[in-house]
Amino acid sequence: MSIRDAFRGPEASIDDQVESFATDRVPADKRWPIPAISLVLLGNATAMFFFTFGAQQSFLVGWPMMLLPIGYFFFGAILIGALTMRVASREGLSQSLLSRGLGFGRRGAAVASFIYAINFVYYFLFEGTIVSHAIAYYFDIEIHSLAGIGIFALVGLATIAFVWRGMYAMSALQKWGFPLFVGLLIWALINLDSMHDIAGFSAWESTATGGGAALWTAMSLANGQMIFQGLIATDYGRFASRGIRYRGTGTIMLLELVPMFTIIFLGAMLGASLVGAFGEDRAQDPGFVFVHLMGLVGVFFVVITQIRINVMNLYGGSIVLSSGVDAATGYRPGRPWWMFAVWLFGVVFYATDVISNLGTFLAITGVLTNTWVLIILADYFVCRRWLKLGRAENIEFREGEVREWNPCGLVSLGIAVFAGALGIVGVYPVAYASFIAMFLGPITHVAMTTATKGRYYTPVAGEPVSEPATADR
Repeated sequence: MSIRDAFRGPEASIDDQVESFATDRVPADKRWPIPAISLVLLGNATAMFFFTFGAQQSFLVGWPMMLLPIGYFFFGAILIGALTMRVASREGLSQSLLSRGLGFGRRGAAVASFIYAINFVYYFLFEGTIVSHAIAYYFDIEIHSLAGIGIFALVGLATIAFVWRGMYAMSALQKWGFPLFVGLLIWALINLDSMHDIAGFSAWESTATGGGAALWTAMSLANGQMIFQGLIATDYGRFASRGIRYRGTGTIMLLELVPMFTIIFLGAMLGASLVGAFGEDRAQDPGFVFVHLMGLVGVFFVVITQIRINVMNLYGGSIVLSSGVDAATGYRPGRPWWMFAVWLFGVVFYATDVISNLGTFLAITGVLTNTWVLIILADYFVCRRWLKLGRAENIEFREGEVREWNPCGLVSLGIAVFAGALGIVGVYPVAYASFIAMFLGPITHVAMTTATKGRYYTPVAGEPVSEPATADR
């Protein structure tokens, strides 16, 4: 294989590129090389969000204590990503389609899909908000005015054009977008050095109070990201070769996480360097930071970077909603329409102060998303491969081949989410919520599946089957 071929996908029809197998298996002849998948994932690895994440970790616990949550995030994401991607590549299925056979049933998987979709809507909104802040800050526009909403909406619409052809469009975007990102980031750091004193590690000091409570908050923020980053890689890892091993899936995760954690540490450094002159809120908002450092070029930097990450949020959201609505109703209007749905939700909720609510969101998504993913992994590796309660290959997802509802996964998810919700509403410290839920869910699922001897994996004779309302392809 030539170097050029290693960084691009196989030949595919326009229909296959656009629909991106949102409701089907990825065929063996449509699989991508590891370097090509890793190139696409660079868009996620260098998202503006991670500048904010790094600054928040620094402000919460400072150096070197921040290495605990960041190390947990790094090694946990490699483990979860390698496992979920291995399953997805073997089956050629997205996580939403896998959920149908792995613990939730066909219609039950719609619940999991909508949980997953919330993540993409939020991150689309988060990244778009950073862009709106940058443009509004430079041109002196009120952020939450009608003009501010218009900026968010227009940039979001422009982003849709870059992801119409799915992985193929994103691959082309990253080939020129990533070198541009690196060049502009270096320029920003040079300007930082000329305008401010750069804070070394010893100056990355916590601004929070509470010691142990602050550390648990930092761990909760990391926990909300750890599994999601492994999960999002699965949407692209399903295109990897069916024969890929854990070494290969771990390599894909490592190639994504090394640049990601470089950005996290740079975010901590930028926050610590600017907090004194710029204030804590703005020091962790890249929309303000890079315009402050680079002026109009900073606006361009933020816009280009936002487009590179939000193509992934639109893509992931459209895949999940395609699968979820198909499972719930059988309706298949085509994947591009769900990109517009993610965009519309983002516009509607733009007025929400996203950045200041980041901690609450990551606690909620940690409860929901972490629990769902770990139930799937427990179903596959414990119930199927170890206990042999169901087949471990060619996992079914088609209507009529799986139960409409699998109570084992759904009840386990419900119990775990209820326990996590008690923390979010203040019955116990919220920082513990995602950890309690993510362990309770899979343990309950394994117990229920063992007690029922895996009978909910197979459909009931005579269970009604209906054809999809509209064909995908």
